[in-house]
Amino acid sequence: MAQGPAEVQVRAGTEADLDALTDLYNHYVRETAITFDTAVFTPEQRRPWLLSHPEDGPHRLLVARDVRSGRLLGYATSSPFRPKAAYATSVEVSVYCAPDAGGLGIGTLLYEALFAALEGEDVHRAYAGIAQPNEPSARLHARFGFRHVGTYREVGRKFGRYWDVAWYERGLGTPPGPATPA
Repeated sequence: MAQGPAEVQVRAGTEADLDALTDLYNHYVRETAITFDTAVFTPEQRRPWLLSHPEDGPHRLLVARDVRSGRLLGYATSSPFRPKAAYATSVEVSVYCAPDAGGLGIGTLLYEALFAALEGEDVHRAYAGIAQPNEPSARLHARFGFRHVGTYREVGRKFGRYWDVAWYERGLGTPPGPATPA
């Protein structure tokens, strides 16, 4: 049975993480339908994405690193859900783990830290789109209180076939005003 790293540090992602973040994401671009990107990125192409996730605010990038080796084990993000202003209190979240770090609790550590960081932000809902099939991701999101709200059928084409995306949502924070009677 594989053992997890002795100590994992979860912190905000920085420029120093850019190469490792790009390499990790490119694995999923090349090898899986988990992302619908079809061409790999250079670190320079990925820089605007990194910079769109500051250390505070509703749009975060957190990384998990093995303290002993410094190796990137995964990352989680909260990003704008849609560009229009009325969507500002909604975020889309995602988590990516190194291929050999699945099942070690890295995704759980990252989401715990991400949702704790979002507690003080003006964010009402989190959404996650999961390319199907991906049972490990569905289980992770269910553990964090996400519920399935619908599936887009055959919405993306990659590797010569069409893929479905299941959408999940979770409430965040507290409402800004008095509760509305049911």
